[in-house]
Amino acid sequence: MIGGEIALIESMAIIPLGMLVNGIFLTVWIVLPSHISQRANPLLITTLSALFIWTISAILMLKVAGIALENDLSSGNLGIIGLLMLIFLSVAINWRATETPKGKHPVSSFVLVCRGLAAAIAIGIAVWLSGQGQPLIAGIAAVFPAIFLTSMVALWMSQGPTVPRGAAGPMMLGGASVSVYAIVSIWSLPQYGVLFGSVIAWIIAVVGWSIPAYIVLSKRNSTIDSIS
Repeated sequence: MIGGEIALIESMAIIPLGMLVNGIFLTVWIVLPSHISQRANPLLITTLSALFIWTISAILMLKVAGIALENDLSSGNLGIIGLLMLIFLSVAINWRATETPKGKHPVSSFVLVCRGLAAAIAIGIAVWLSGQGQPLIAGIAAVFPAIFLTSMVALWMSQGPTVPRGAAGPMMLGGASVSVYAIVSIWSLPQYGVLFGSVIAWIIAVVGWSIPAYIVLSKRNSTIDSIS
């Protein structure tokens, strides 16, 4: 296997662990706000705390991944372990039916632009790091929670703290599709090339995870509505 393919596979394998770190990031938004006094600035404290915990978790994940790969754990198995851990966390967070109120105010164009720019910057940095021979760091950088962060902050500012707390769990569960895509792409990209390999990975991620997750969450929300 050529060096470029090895770097690609390592970058894809670390993405499920990166999404697990993002799950931890979202968990902070669910758990922490209820423990912060309203006299303080709960949005600022939650944002800084979530970013701090994300950074520490990402560093630990990189070290663990590096050690695992050095001890002959295959990249594919590393990715599967990360996915299973993410699924466990997502199911644990979403297992209990909680209130998921809908926002009453539309998302502004400015917020949408900020989300897109933040995601583009994260991906650009990831591509640059990969070119510098840092596939593991590139994989983590690619899943920096830019969209999650801007979504949480924007929702809190426009809708109040309850809406982002309710949205974080489903976002975590839906985000697992990124991990499914990454794991499938480890096989599909080398076999079928970037174009067809990406399409195959996307279809499997959507059909195998996104649609079932949507159905489960829809049924859960229907249950909550019927109870209330």
